Amino acid sequence: MADLIIRPMKPEDIDAVLKVEAKAFATPWSRAAFEEEICNNDLAHYLVVVDNGQVVGYGGLWIVLDEAHVTNIALLPEYHGQGLGSLLLEHMVLTAKSLGAVSMTLEVRPSNTAARKLYSRRGFVERGVRPNYYQELGEDALIMWLDKL
Repeated sequence: MADLIIRPMKPEDIDAVLKVEAKAFATPWSRAAFEEEICNNDLAHYLVVVDNGQVVGYGGLWIVLDEAHVTNIALLPEYHGQGLGSLLLEHMVLTAKSLGAVSMTLEVRPSNTAARKLYSRRGFVERGVRPNYYQELGEDALIMWLDKL
């Protein structure tokens, strides 16, 4: 990881991001969804983690007024447990703050203990539940907030 870079996502990153997405999620986003986010959604801001020229992770957020909403965050499985999730999340927080957000929220599966620990370590707290949010998995979502960026 000597040549690790975190930078804004570009349309030409989508192929690599789709590979990360397919390995990270049971119901991955489509190419069209990423194209819409990157090319047409003024609220959306996405970052990629690049290791030696290869996209190995990404994270996205929306800025709505003074709140940031994390849409997704993922790394290739072989990059888990190396602190990259924390590093990426910190870059997302800094990006949100630089764009005027004062708080950040996200949804996470209750069974995703690794993600919940990542968010809790950064100061996110559980504030609610969205019933059956992950319909394809038959799972609710925990709503977590970081009040002060």
